[in-house]
Amino acid sequence: MTSTAAAPWSHAPVRVGLVGAGPWARGVHARVLAAGPETELAGVWARRPEAARETAARYGAPAVARFEELLDSCEALAFAVPPAVQAGLALRAARAGKALLLEKPVAEELGAARRLVDAIDETGVVSQVLLTNRYHPETRRFLKAAREADVFGARACFLSGAFLDGPFATPWRLEHGALLDLGPHVLDLLDAAVGPITRVRGTGDPRRWIELTCEHENGAVSQASLSGSVNVPQGTARVELFGSGPELVFDGTGLDHEESWPVLRREFATAVRAGVSGELDARRGLRLQSLIAQASEG
Repeated sequence: MTSTAAAPWSHAPVRVGLVGAGPWARGVHARVLAAGPETELAGVWARRPEAARETAARYGAPAVARFEELLDSCEALAFAVPPAVQAGLALRAARAGKALLLEKPVAEELGAARRLVDAIDETGVVSQVLLTNRYHPETRRFLKAAREADVFGARACFLSGAFLDGPFATPWRLEHGALLDLGPHVLDLLDAAVGPITRVRGTGDPRRWIELTCEHENGAVSQASLSGSVNVPQGTARVELFGSGPELVFDGTGLDHEESWPVLRREFATAVRAGVSGELDARRGLRLQSLIAQASEG
């Protein structure tokens, strides 16, 4: 765990309302926000009132009947809903002056992502995107080493069977496939590790298997294979960098994200209390959304 996550917290906890009560909301958002000390779960709202009540009751938080009630009861909102739903509700929350903890992708399509970021810029609210891998100490060690390396090319592989069955085989994932769901993760890591992506092309069907070819500002080229619809015993999340020095590898397959959540919570609360967003803000989400839109054009 990083020293930032372990340092004493001397401020009042940030009161965060949770939008959503599905498996990811219950298993991650509610649990992590309620654990504190940097944050407090201020309430839960979801389209299914019974799910909101069940999620909130586990942590002694109230479930509210209307989204507007949640806005009135908190200073920040965390979202665990489909991207199209998130974009609309987060826009309203930004205009109400609430800090935002957003899921990836930040929207279902590029226009909605731009409108959200415009509202965030206009109001000056803090935003942060939950790019899971980025909060893990191992990822940060990999990116530090990558920035100091001379990289010519890279390859990445993000594969799982999550869309075949189970809690993540949701309608928006089945409709849009791996590019919208896994794309933000892999494009973020390649962009950060190899160098800014200037062009990305996609080939294949994102609902089955899609290949991405990225051209980077420094002349490097990277490729990525993405699928959420393959029958594999264990999901794979791997990035390999090649150049004049030794090969650098990020293997997220076995990462324990219990090390990520305290870092995420601390960095979001710190940003809210300082009034300044960090590197992984909504504008970062917009950049990833623009790359996804470019890849979808082929």
